Amino acid sequence: MVKWDEMEQWMQKQQLPRGFDALKDTGWVERYVKSMMANAMPEKPAMPGHSNAETFETHHFIVIKWNLPRGVRPSDLRLFVREDRIRIEGLPQQQRETIDLPKQVNPRVCKALCQDGVLQIKLRKKPVDRRYYETPIRY
Repeated sequence: MVKWDEMEQWMQKQQLPRGFDALKDTGWVERYVKSMMANAMPEKPAMPGHSNAETFETHHFIVIKWNLPRGVRPSDLRLFVREDRIRIEGLPQQQRETIDLPKQVNPRVCKALCQDGVLQIKLRKKPVDRRYYETPIRY
C-alpha cells in the first residue's frame, strides 16, 4: 500500500476530507486541532492562588476589580498587599483569595473601594530602575 493510501484511510477514520478535497477548504485543520486540544487537555479547575479578578494596567497604576462572593460583608474583608500580589481575607470558612500582579507595585501606595458588590483596588506601579551600578570584580 502506498503512503498516500494510508494517509487517506487515516483521514477517513478521523472524518477528515479525502484527497485533494482537503486542499480546497483548510478550515478542517483548525477544527481538527481544536478538537484534539480539547480532548487532550481537560479544563483546569480553579486552583488556589489563582483568581478570576479583572486586572488592567495604566501607565502608572494596576487596577483590579474583584466581585465579592454572596453573603460577604465588605466590613469583614481585610486586604494585604505586597510587591507582587495581593491577598484578601475575611471570606467564608476562613478562605483567602490571592491575586498575582502583572508588575511589581509599591505596597504602601494603594487605594481600595468596595461598592455595589465589587472590590476595586488601585495600586501604584513600582518605578523601574534602569541605572547601572558598578560592581567590583574579584581576581
